[in-house]
Amino acid sequence: MQWYTPWALLLLLALPLLGYLMLRKKRSAAVKFPSLIDMRACPVSWRLRLRPVLVAARLLCLALLILALARPRKGTVLSEISTEGVAIQAVVDRSGSMAAEMDYDGQKLDRLEVVKRVLADFVEGDKKGLSGRTGDLIGLITFARYADTVCPLVLSHNILTEFLKNTEIVNIRSEDGTAIGDAIALAAARLKKAEEELQRRNAQLGFGETESPEDERGGFEIKSKAIVLLTDGRNNVGDYDPLAAAELAAKWGIKIYTIGIGSAQSFATVQTMLGTFRMPTQDDLDEELLKAIAQKTGGFYSRATDAESLRDVVRRIDALEKTKVKSVQYTQYAERFGRWTLPALALLALEMLAGCTIFRKIP
Repeated sequence: MQWYTPWALLLLLALPLLGYLMLRKKRSAAVKFPSLIDMRACPVSWRLRLRPVLVAARLLCLALLILALARPRKGTVLSEISTEGVAIQAVVDRSGSMAAEMDYDGQKLDRLEVVKRVLADFVEGDKKGLSGRTGDLIGLITFARYADTVCPLVLSHNILTEFLKNTEIVNIRSEDGTAIGDAIALAAARLKKAEEELQRRNAQLGFGETESPEDERGGFEIKSKAIVLLTDGRNNVGDYDPLAAAELAAKWGIKIYTIGIGSAQSFATVQTMLGTFRMPTQDDLDEELLKAIAQKTGGFYSRATDAESLRDVVRRIDALEKTKVKSVQYTQYAERFGRWTLPALALLALEMLAGCTIFRKIP
């Protein structure tokens, strides 16, 4: 409870003096009697004895009104979080070559599984230097022969990580391939529309365009857009040329960070009727293309030969793409003077009614 005008409580100090004056006030009217002997023998009635109750009721009414005048109110502290974040499209290669083995903290996992685990740490955070991207819009696009939007740009990252966990290497031969150009074009188009979609969502939630720039309301603002492309191959299918798609992304202000997955010496586990064998695989990574894509958009290219080197690359991206979160706190007050005013008015009405009936006197 808080008093908005506490100085009004000083008026309570005047009530004792006012009560004294009301009780000591003398009346000038009189009735003449020939003798006071019989009058002195009359008992004092209970109405006369209780008449000071009217003065007490009037004083209590004034006290309640003074408390109401001081404006008691109760405040509730609310907070709004405004985020200037990054819109990131993770573009993951799931072609057949991603089945080659890669070291993950002493284990031998396929390249796609390692990418999935490190990306999940990048999104949610881990205990190895990644704090997570809690304030960012992140989406997921996978590609082989065709590029698909697996998860749209979302702020709720638990949805994204579930889609990421369910991503599998393509198992239909006709759908295998590496359409890097198509994947970049699709990711760039999604990011281009991200701000427009965000404005539409804010309008649905009540954040109208009439709000002034100074209005401290929570929301999300896209500070920068980025694509994180992870692949182990070269562009061999698709409708879009990778460099042309990169130029379009650069025109739209989108950075592309390209990561080459795998080492020159790699193996794949093959199941046959005679047992399980580890077969060497051919490295077909087009590093020159990935470097050119990154250079055109202001990003960088790096190669990851195992999980730890992939984490290093992801940490570097995490450090470059910073998110600014601003928390605004304000207090919403609810007026409480009504609980003092209504009893005061009720008490005043009862005092006036009693004065005109039970405690009425003449003159």
